[in-house]
Parts: sequence; C-alpha cells; structure tokens
Amino acid sequence: MTAVPLRIAVLGLGEAGGHISADLAAAGAAVSGFDPLVRTAGLRIPDGVRAADDAAEACRDADLVLSVNSAADALDALAQGLPGCRPGVLWADLNTASPRRKEQVAMAADGAVDVVDVALLSPVPGNGLRTPMAVSGPGAVRYAEALGAYGATVSVVDGPIGAAATRKLLRSVFYKGLAAAVIEALEGARAAGLEEWLTANIREELARSSAATLDRLVEGSIAHAVRREHEMAAAAELLDSLDVPARVTRASRDWLADLAAPPVTRFGTGNGPTCL
Repeated sequence: MTAVPLRIAVLGLGEAGGHISADLAAAGAAVSGFDPLVRTAGLRIPDGVRAADDAAEACRDADLVLSVNSAADALDALAQGLPGCRPGVLWADLNTASPRRKEQVAMAADGAVDVVDVALLSPVPGNGLRTPMAVSGPGAVRYAEALGAYGATVSVVDGPIGAAATRKLLRSVFYKGLAAAVIEALEGARAAGLEEWLTANIREELARSSAATLDRLVEGSIAHAVRREHEMAAAAELLDSLDVPARVTRASRDWLADLAAPPVTRFGTGNGPTCL
C-alpha cells in the first residue's frame, strides 16, 4: 500500500468499474466515481467510493482516471471528465475498443492529460483489481506502478497507444470465436436430439487439450484443408436442414478453402512461407 493514498477517479461503475473501484477503495486508495446510471437506473455505489455529481467532479484533483465505460462512450467520457482534470493527469482507457478508437481518445486529449491504453485480459467479476491487465503508451510504466502499489497485476506492453488493445482483441478472436463455435454446435445438436452426447464429447476434448493441441489444430488444418473444407460444407448443409444458422461453420469452410488454395492465390506472391 502506498504511504499517501492515490486519488483515483473511476468513470463507469458497472460490472467492471464497480468491482475495480471497490477493490481500490478497500486497498486504501481515495476513490471517487461517476456513472449516469447511478441516478437514472439506481446503480449502486460501491462501498468506500465517493459518488460525484458528474464526470468532471469525479476527476477533480485525481492523480489517475480510469475510464471503464464502453468503446462507444470512450470519447464522451473524456470530453465530460477533461474539464475537471489537472494537467498531466494519467487517463487510463480500460474500454474494450479497437486500437483506432484508443488512438482517437489520445488525439482528443491533445496533451491535456496523459492517455494510456489498458486491456483487461480476463473477466472482472471474481477478480476485481486482480484482473490481469496489459498497458501501452508513453505513461504505461507510470500506470503499472500506480495500480501495482494497490495489488494489481499489470504487464507493460512495449508500443504505442493501441498496442495493448491489439493483444486483447486478437485474444478475443480465439476465445469468443471458440465460444461461438461451441454454441453453434450445441444448437445443432439440440435440434438433432444429440445435445447430451455432444456436450459430453466437447467436455472430454477440452479436458484432453494441452500445449500440443495448438500445433495439432494449425498443422492439421493446413495438411488436410481440402478434405476438411468439404467436411465443413457438409456440416453447414446439416445445420441448414436443422434450421440452425451455420455462421461459424461456413466461416470455417471459407478459411479451409483459403488454406487449400495455392500460396500465390492466398498471399499474392507465392514466394513467402505458407502459414496462417
């Protein structure tokens, strides 16, 4: 714990912001928070967090601002909070947004505050301030030291604003894509009366997975792309007959078609290595 409590403003007190602000307050930070839903939807103020009347008031005298809203609200949160910020305050954008949106926030700040790009790398409920974070931008080390003093685990990513967001979103392609594939498969199994069987099969496959599974998935897809493309086309036909949208299945078929094509078709030159 720091000797002098850090003054932290949290803009957005929903699921993520609520847990993080509560943990910061419990760890000894001086936390103020604002969320318009506190008044309009009766959102609960976390214990130990001082409720502000607006974003600018929450940011007044803060050493660090955590913007925990949404990608759509990131610029609005900055515009509303900026009038209350002292020069040089560290503004951390924790929203799940594209690298471009993170850059837009930094550009909109125009040097009035020091913006850093923060990516939350696991679900916040159940983890709170212990949620692994990645941070990039000129103030990344400063952010890591500030929250690290209160028990947060923050990894500094070498790179500009948007570098942390890039890592998070690439990870999301895998995790959310996997979830979508599972949901689509189970919807088909339910329609075919085989949900219990497929659920058990998926659980067994996940339990057997290891570090070698990644290599098997990539190398197998490349080596057997033609056969698997036809297999996924048949799977899409099956889902059609069951009235289940085959969104992930057809996307998988298309990726396999790309892998089956000659390198010159896929990558434009044919001189580079064949890879994903």
